[in-house]
Amino acid sequence: MIRALAGLALAAALLAAPAAAEPVFQDRYADNAGVKIHYTAAGEGPLVVLIHGFGDTWHTWRPLMDELDEGYRVAAMDLRGWNLSDKPKGVDAYTYPHLIADVAAVIRAEGRQSAIVVGHDWGGGIAWRVATERPELVQRLVVLSTPHPAGLSRELATNPQQQRNAEYARNFMKPGSEAALSAEGMADWVKDPAQKARYVEAYKRSDFAAMMNLYRANYPKDEAAAAEANVRAQAMPKVKAPTLIVHGVNDTSLMAAGHNSAWTFVEADTTLVMVPGAGHFVQADAPELVNRTIKDWLAARPVE
Repeated sequence: MIRALAGLALAAALLAAPAAAEPVFQDRYADNAGVKIHYTAAGEGPLVVLIHGFGDTWHTWRPLMDELDEGYRVAAMDLRGWNLSDKPKGVDAYTYPHLIADVAAVIRAEGRQSAIVVGHDWGGGIAWRVATERPELVQRLVVLSTPHPAGLSRELATNPQQQRNAEYARNFMKPGSEAALSAEGMADWVKDPAQKARYVEAYKRSDFAAMMNLYRANYPKDEAAAAEANVRAQAMPKVKAPTLIVHGVNDTSLMAAGHNSAWTFVEADTTLVMVPGAGHFVQADAPELVNRTIKDWLAARPVE
């Protein structure tokens, strides 16, 4: 009888307890020399800045944000040219110095001096460069799919398969290539109908020429240019922050060979996780594994 009463009391207490609060996602803006960068933020704690790549928007990070919003302040950017961020004209507006400064602006807008930086695809390329050129900004580095610039440029200069697989990028660099893009086509890879609708809406607010300018400003136009880029990348300062690299085994856009010797470009501990069955959008193909890996890896390397 006593046990039954205790059980009823516990059940009543659980029913009376307030439900766990849903995370509040806030639209916020950072300013980089007059260019407005949109980001979506939630949670409290150490700052995690999330940077998407091509074919994506900040929405790609929503599952990871749900995973991290208890214990971290998560801030998912829209790249310049995308969605609610400003869309400056001209190729020069999309060079790496501007993209690095956009990340710095988000960190500054959050009232912080540094952050955990996470990037995928072009966002991964930006993350690598923030970590090498502005090391004081990066407490921990997480890169999905994108090899270190030295590894990628090495493969583009010497690996015929990677050269063939990168032909799409060379096509993007051609004048007028943006005319072939559409909001619906850009979101074609998204499986969930509700999520796809959000992507289509975001792409309708985006500038396809800006997307192509990201390639025109930063991608080597041929193998000779890739060889020159490789020489420069090999001389880049080493990453000082602990680094996690996550790669889908079936990724053909950025081949796994680009990660060979990645640890030689990092002074701190380096973790490489290969995800079977996942392709280029590894965070969408294996969200539970990727998000748990990132969360556990960060928990093992706490920051203030």
